[in-house]
Amino acid sequence: MLVVATSAYAADAPRGQSIANANACMGCHAVNRKLVGPSFQQIAAKYKGDAQAPTKLARKVKDGGSGVWGMIPMPAHQSMSDADIRTVVDWVLAGAPEK
Repeated sequence: MLVVATSAYAADAPRGQSIANANACMGCHAVNRKLVGPSFQQIAAKYKGDAQAPTKLARKVKDGGSGVWGMIPMPAHQSMSDADIRTVVDWVLAGAPEK
C-alpha cells in the first residue's frame, strides 16, 4: 500500500508544482529553503510516516492557520478546489520533487 501511495505522489509531482505556482504558494514557500513559511521539504520531513498528514495539511491549506511553524499565519486558500489542494499536498508530502 505504501508503494502505491508513493507512486501516486510521484505521478502528480509536475502538476502539484504547477498548481502551487499558480496559487501563490511559492510566495511564502520554497522547495528546499525556508522563506516566510517552511520549505516544502521541511514539511515533508515533519509529516513523514503520518497517515493523517494528507488530511491535516489539506485542511491547513483550505482554512489557513498558525502556530505550527511560527507566529506568522498562513492565509486560507478557500478558492482552491479540494482536488487541487490534494494534488499540492501529495506533491509536498512526496518531498516536492522538481521533476
